[in-house]
Amino acid sequence: MLIRQGGDLTENDVTPRGIYLRRREFMTGVAGAGLALAAGPASAIALRGEPSRYSTDEEKTSKDNVTGYNNYYEFGVDKSDPARNAGALTTSPWTVKIDGECDKPGTYDLGDFLRGNTLQERIYRLRCVEGWSMVIPWLGVPLADLLKPYGPTSKAKYVAFETLERPSEMIGQRRSVLYWPYREGLRMDEAMNPLTIMAVGLYGETLPNQNGAPMRLVVPWKYGFKSIKSIVRISFTEKQPPTAWNRSAAREYGFYSNVNPEVDHPRWSQATERRIGEFRRRPTLMFNGYGEQVASMYRGMDLRKFF
Repeated sequence: MLIRQGGDLTENDVTPRGIYLRRREFMTGVAGAGLALAAGPASAIALRGEPSRYSTDEEKTSKDNVTGYNNYYEFGVDKSDPARNAGALTTSPWTVKIDGECDKPGTYDLGDFLRGNTLQERIYRLRCVEGWSMVIPWLGVPLADLLKPYGPTSKAKYVAFETLERPSEMIGQRRSVLYWPYREGLRMDEAMNPLTIMAVGLYGETLPNQNGAPMRLVVPWKYGFKSIKSIVRISFTEKQPPTAWNRSAAREYGFYSNVNPEVDHPRWSQATERRIGEFRRRPTLMFNGYGEQVASMYRGMDLRKFF
């Protein structure tokens, strides 16, 4: 779907674990997680994560579907384009800029950003605005644990995120289908909610490029486009930050984007969804089924107005 007019990684590309672990520059040092992130697309290795009480017990979507059916417009608008084109992305070295309303701004190596945190495995439902959903075993770190060390000040009301902009490797950025770089944002309480994680892997392996390597946000009670991929900048802001889809089509994509079966997209119903790999449709759950953990954050808000 084009919003405005404007001017190969495979599972066979695997670095042997023994060789991989001898490459000092590839180590991130995430405590207790057995995590290592490699340069380039040949980075799939086994990871260990502590089990999480937040996981669903629903049947997981197949790995082939999770890695082969994606929305990632930086690599093309078709669902198969990311798996076909994302292998060109170089993911090491990788730095993250932290700025805005915080005590410790700076540009940090990915390993330094992640170091000292325990990786967790969380099996989350992911619901996309187009009416399809998946159940994915993510490996990641609670976002709150990553953000607190930078000392967000009392002025920090929101957290803004920015994706890498590198059209030489991200061929979808050569077309003006969205405003580049891709941007997203959360209210501070949403960012600090225990459900929100920064994922660095799935299915027990490092995150594939087409799924947002080397790290991407996962916010399971919101529509999938809120879970921004390949993050290079995190900013603490006093005002609500602009976001990619809201800028391109504000009537269709609100800032909050909570899964809500009672608020339809202007061009289709959100009342039901189809799990990838299944034929039947199922009722869409309010907050994607995570209401017990998140509904209190929106008490008193008009969720039709703040959609």
